[in-house]
Amino acid sequence: MSLNEKLDSVLKNFEDVQARLASPDLTPDDMARLGKEFNELQKVAEKINAYKKAQNDMQEAESILAEESADAEMKELANEEFYELKEKLPELEQEIKILLLPKDKADEKNAIIEFRAGAGGDEAGLFAHDLFTMYQRYAGIHNWKFETISISHTGVGGIKEAVAEITGNDVFARLKFESGVHRVQRVPETESGGRIHTSTATVAVLPEAEDVDIEVHEKDLRVDVFRASGPGGQSVNTTDSAVRITHIPTGIVVSQQDEKSQHKNRAKALKILKARLFEAERQRLADERSAARKGQVGTGDRSERIRTYNFQQGRVTDHRINLTLYKLDEMLLGTALDEFVDALTTEDQAVRLAEIT
Repeated sequence: MSLNEKLDSVLKNFEDVQARLASPDLTPDDMARLGKEFNELQKVAEKINAYKKAQNDMQEAESILAEESADAEMKELANEEFYELKEKLPELEQEIKILLLPKDKADEKNAIIEFRAGAGGDEAGLFAHDLFTMYQRYAGIHNWKFETISISHTGVGGIKEAVAEITGNDVFARLKFESGVHRVQRVPETESGGRIHTSTATVAVLPEAEDVDIEVHEKDLRVDVFRASGPGGQSVNTTDSAVRITHIPTGIVVSQQDEKSQHKNRAKALKILKARLFEAERQRLADERSAARKGQVGTGDRSERIRTYNFQQGRVTDHRINLTLYKLDEMLLGTALDEFVDALTTEDQAVRLAEIT
């Protein structure tokens, strides 16, 4: 099928959806489903119509240039328009191809984001806290809601691990390439000799699963309850309110003890468990579909080093796309993160376009 045939097919589909939306017999569910499909198709339909108009205008300009009877002024205008459109058409074609790429159904979802201190002792915990704060600020910039689900502190201002939920528009789409090992190079405040230490922290970004996405059967769960405890073994609760859920088929274990209510801890633990199971299934399908793509932008695996934050040079380097920005302060404030997100998204689109063309 040629590109123009593909575009005609999309326009016909858009017209069909418009016609079905006008039907008086739609159920609320049908209306919601068709409304969503209409919104998705409308953007690409508008771009296709602009592309077809540009094609027609270019042909008209070409016809004027071939006309011997056309006056010089008209030919000059036609010549100018012809070359403007000749530059514009490939850009429109590329934009349309990107819009026609298969959508990741998880892109519109909220996200569960997990942080863990890695190698480097106390410094790793401090860096994990820096990352936690960076994404919290980034969420604020995008008017997303950032809610801490659980957090375990190191006692020196760092965190051992933390889990947060981020809700808003296209959260997972913007954050899905943030999973992996983040590395920091800096002189710790406790280092008297001025030596640079290298520490790591891991970030895992999971699309928040809904009941329609993944079903968890009670028979597959082992639920243990125990008494929650704080730093140093101090009891923070006198009842068995902490919950540990083990998903028996996969061996995934989630513990939650931040709430005083066992019911609330169980609900939070289940939310995290579903997100991890959903992401595991997405990763399995992605592995089957495209090993080549994973090699380009990265797997998003927690064991993969993705980025280095060098404090002495004030730089941040993303190793997957070899992008370095000397904007460390802005990065930690969350204001420069979009530059990496946009570059990673563009690279992902380029790789996927190469696979289908």
